[in-house]
Amino acid sequence: MTLSQHVAVITSDEQALIVASDLAEDFKRDSALRDRERRLPHPELEVFSRSGLWGISVPKEYGGAGVSNVTLANVIALIAQADGSLGQIPQNHFYALEVLRVNGSPEQKKRLYAEVLAGQRFGNALAELGTKTAHDRVTRLTRDGDGYRINGRKFYSTGAIYAQRIPTSVVDENGVQQLAFVPRNSQGLTVIDDWSGFGQRTTGSGSVVFEDVFVAAEDVIPFQSAFERPTPVGPLAQILHAAIDTGIARAAYEDALHFVRTKTRPWIDATHEKATDDPLTIKSFGHLSIRLHAAEALLERAGERLDQAQADTNAETVAAASIAVAEARALSTEISLAAGSTLFELAGSQATLAEHGLDRHWRNARVHTLHDPVRWKYHAVGNYYLNDENPPLRGTI
Repeated sequence: MTLSQHVAVITSDEQALIVASDLAEDFKRDSALRDRERRLPHPELEVFSRSGLWGISVPKEYGGAGVSNVTLANVIALIAQADGSLGQIPQNHFYALEVLRVNGSPEQKKRLYAEVLAGQRFGNALAELGTKTAHDRVTRLTRDGDGYRINGRKFYSTGAIYAQRIPTSVVDENGVQQLAFVPRNSQGLTVIDDWSGFGQRTTGSGSVVFEDVFVAAEDVIPFQSAFERPTPVGPLAQILHAAIDTGIARAAYEDALHFVRTKTRPWIDATHEKATDDPLTIKSFGHLSIRLHAAEALLERAGERLDQAQADTNAETVAAASIAVAEARALSTEISLAAGSTLFELAGSQATLAEHGLDRHWRNARVHTLHDPVRWKYHAVGNYYLNDENPPLRGTI
């Protein structure tokens, strides 16, 4: 999109939720079709950007709504409920904005926040293949006059194909990680649409190649230091993932309700007859309902803890936020997978028919929940309560 196009300015939490609800209704309409045909959602993202929702975490002093993290998580869950891929695409955008809030200079914040409020989208180029651990990076940042050059290759670059800037993790000549906000149209930068996951098929999570790509010094922000001291960057990243899974779970749950109510006995809406007397089906919905509502409650609680950590950042508040988010992430992982699986059980082979597209919920959940292993969430939570040990400072907790 161009900056000349009109972009709405959202000014409150209430407005953000109303706009998100309205957009979700529109995005849901063709979500199965986009998934089936892997139709990249360029038109939908233009509408999404112009709605003003991509700027809701910009602090009030820089012209944004500065919404609570409870609201931010609910907005993402609403969009993910409509379309699991569309809910995923802005995750790294908001993550980059939090790094900017924590580590950026006042001038960097003023300039980059203004771009976001004008409708620009940030993607990401963080992960790499072939490194010793998932946290290692080899993409290099080398000095070139008043700026830098970037060389390297990234994978799982969700949103890069749709972005105007691509925040990129790089290692400088001192071995320190920085975050470079690279313009999408930079010479030597290539975005490759090679994402082939069987779920979240339209996130555009492909590769990004940097060949002597120039980046201005003012577009480089400290990154590693965000994890060398307590900051809310890690739990902010993770609460968005929990919100995505919660939204996917809601979608699977609601489609399961709709299927049992209307597909198996299409006359019940007119007669007000009970959908089923089968005790096992009724038990399945009871089980799903309880866990879904628990996941939603934990998501809200996590948002509240994260708000506290942002307002008063120290080791204790950040640890409390990380643990609350880890709890939400663990349960949202389980309920998103369970809801998709139960939908298969109740709808049978019809769930996999292309005309219904009901299998996309499980596929979306299965792919997204592999982002970082949920078993480590349980380890961190147990260590916190049993041994009074704070979780590590990283983007995955």
